[in-house]
Amino acid sequence: MSGPSEQQLAFLQQFGFDPELQQRWQEDVAAGRLCVETNAVTGDLLAPPPGSVHKLPGSGTKAWRELDRLGREAIAQGRLGVVVLNGGMATRFGGVVKGVVPVLGETRSFLALAAEDILAAEKLTGGRVPLFLMNSFATHVATQQHFAQHEHFGLDPTQIEHFTQFIALRMDKKGALFRQDDGELSPYGPGHGDFPAAFRRCGALQRFRDGGGRYLLVRNVDNLGARIDPVVLGHHVQSRCEATVELAPKWPEDVGGSPFQYLGRTQLIEQVRYRPGFDPNIVDVFNTNTFWFTAAALDRDFDLGWYYVEKTVEGRKAVQVEHLVGELTAHLSTNFLQIRRSGSRTRFLPLKTPEDLQAAREEIAEMYDGAVDEQ
Repeated sequence: MSGPSEQQLAFLQQFGFDPELQQRWQEDVAAGRLCVETNAVTGDLLAPPPGSVHKLPGSGTKAWRELDRLGREAIAQGRLGVVVLNGGMATRFGGVVKGVVPVLGETRSFLALAAEDILAAEKLTGGRVPLFLMNSFATHVATQQHFAQHEHFGLDPTQIEHFTQFIALRMDKKGALFRQDDGELSPYGPGHGDFPAAFRRCGALQRFRDGGGRYLLVRNVDNLGARIDPVVLGHHVQSRCEATVELAPKWPEDVGGSPFQYLGRTQLIEQVRYRPGFDPNIVDVFNTNTFWFTAAALDRDFDLGWYYVEKTVEGRKAVQVEHLVGELTAHLSTNFLQIRRSGSRTRFLPLKTPEDLQAAREEIAEMYDGAVDEQ
């Protein structure tokens, strides 16, 4: 009962399971080398220098029109792709894969709205925008079936590519493999930090670049504000940075990472890494987990940190080890952009629970059903 059976191992290996890494985590958790305390940063977190966080120019200004031109041109020339982070464990919406949940009407799901957004950008520019879905072992089959059942929501099937994040096994607080009440092992996806390696390993990055792709919008499936915007893309292009991070104004109830000056550079630091007693309100914006990347910059290995996270599974504490896509900002030249958080042009509308979705339906309808008229 100590480790996975041959049959279990065969399943895990379909999704890039690394038994050596898993064993190292178990040893580190058992020895206390991997715990809540070891997540914390080792140096001071300081507010970014003045001018580190940018804002878009006013709508209709000369500067705005130039960004809009740059973005539209890039889309028209087939240089933009969209990556939807569609992994996780399909638990917050009652065990249903979140991406397939209806948002507007019976068929306009989270994923359908992502496809609608691509179709709108293609209509606006005449370009072609490939869609990449980073699924997990728990969402992969349902997501593929969802697209097939709805005839790919109007997209050409050849412009859609599914790939999967990796897989790991939960542990208990002593480092042993966590077993569910039925005695089975408890697999999970080890975080959206899987994106750069998984996208590269499956060959999608190379195929995108070979087809003329240069820029990637990477967004969470449940952030319905993270739509294609030529002006934001133009800001990334004009910055000449390898990454652009979208930051939202921070409201009192918000939790999450923010950009800080750390180890000599401004980078995203997530909440899991804060020291006890640290006041993150020295920064008034936070990470929306929406990124624009220059694709060529992702074509290498990144040494992202692994962080200890406790979850409650079947009423018991389980340990997961995760990494974070925002930590790419420690390795890439980064443009930090503050975006709108309110109104029909908001770029941050995350829906984590069915209650969030119910409360936001009117706002979502305004955003998506008015999008063409607002262009």
